[in-house]
Amino acid sequence: MVIATLKDIAELANVSTATVSRVLNEDETLSVGDETRQKIWQIAESLDYKKAVRKLPNRKILLIHWYSQQEELDDIYYQAIRLAMEEHGKKKNLVITTLYQQIPTELEEDIAGICAIGKFSDGQVTQLKKFEKPLVFIDSNQMSNQADSVTVDFNYAVQQVMAEAAKYETIGFLGGKETTQDQKQVLDDPRELLFQAALMQSGKYNEAAFYTGSFSTASGQALMNQAISEHGKNLPTFFFCANDAIAIGAMRSLQDANIQVPERVSLIGFNDSNVARYVYPALSTIQVDTEALGSIGLNLLVERMDGNVGITQNISIATRLIKRESTKK
Repeated sequence: MVIATLKDIAELANVSTATVSRVLNEDETLSVGDETRQKIWQIAESLDYKKAVRKLPNRKILLIHWYSQQEELDDIYYQAIRLAMEEHGKKKNLVITTLYQQIPTELEEDIAGICAIGKFSDGQVTQLKKFEKPLVFIDSNQMSNQADSVTVDFNYAVQQVMAEAAKYETIGFLGGKETTQDQKQVLDDPRELLFQAALMQSGKYNEAAFYTGSFSTASGQALMNQAISEHGKNLPTFFFCANDAIAIGAMRSLQDANIQVPERVSLIGFNDSNVARYVYPALSTIQVDTEALGSIGLNLLVERMDGNVGITQNISIATRLIKRESTKK
């Protein structure tokens, strides 16, 4: 193992060995700029220089959540992302302050970066960019607004669902509609659009079997009740549900109607929430790594804060199908 020396650090930082030594020994009398000091520390730590042991100063991050605290409790997908960011932030000496369902008109001077979780309108993105702080969006692709994003790869997710749906002749979809946090833009769900396109290509698309409500258990139950009423004995044998809450509501409706899952109707949800494995039958679902969404988003924000990112980025997170008892073996 090669051990880094002061000379190695000095060459990379383009300063003298004496300057490196005095910076690493935290000599406050040294006349050198903060940028140079930070550069030396970063190089020393990247080289795992053993004497370079210090506690990095805390930096403040503003986390803007498009949900209210009550809405977050009802949809633990976004709660899981927030908790992952807070846990990851502790390891990076970051102090995270959360604002729910609001965008500030001004920032505290010591805010080093902003992370926005959820769906925001173009006007809100513009408002956030005016603060001229490092900015990352989680679960909202803002490349068109020249802002960094971390999102789910819905295209790959739908490919996984289609591989399962290919086993069935009649296929339906239960989804939901969302609006941006300020209610100014209605959002198309990429799961619905991609699934529809894939079914059209396979020749199995049936417009009458696509239902849209909200992303809730109650909506899933109501949508499935409507499907049962309208299709009767011709009810599709497979339904892709845009989230687990919708799938669980649909399952309840099927059970109330004495329609067996998965013997008569199979269901796949989305997100792999904690409750998905505990309902009966246990729900097959597309698993989204919410911890990765939160930690990768925070890493990208820190890189932007440190000046290590050039062009605007969208990092796409893969998913995987978790097969349980709500689909046929």
